[in-house]
Amino acid sequence: MYVILVYDICMDKNGQRILNKVFKTCKKFLVHIQNSTFEGDITEAQIAKLKYELGKYIRKDLDSVIIFKSRNEKWLQKEFWGIEDTGPSNML
Repeated sequence: MYVILVYDICMDKNGQRILNKVFKTCKKFLVHIQNSTFEGDITEAQIAKLKYELGKYIRKDLDSVIIFKSRNEKWLQKEFWGIEDTGPSNML
């Protein structure tokens, strides 16, 4: 299945550490496309593993993760406004 994952990490005293852990975890499963946004093809089992791994870092009272699911990327129309970043990410 094709997914888009977005996250929002509260930048308190532990925020940067959490942000780095979440970013690295998401990068293991999906392609980084913009700031806190990832996309890619992934199985239900991989989603479960990703959710488990992110659960170690996400603080339920401060942070959030949203996953949008589609059967296939072809069912999702993607439109860029402004700069379209198609290259690999250098962001950590």
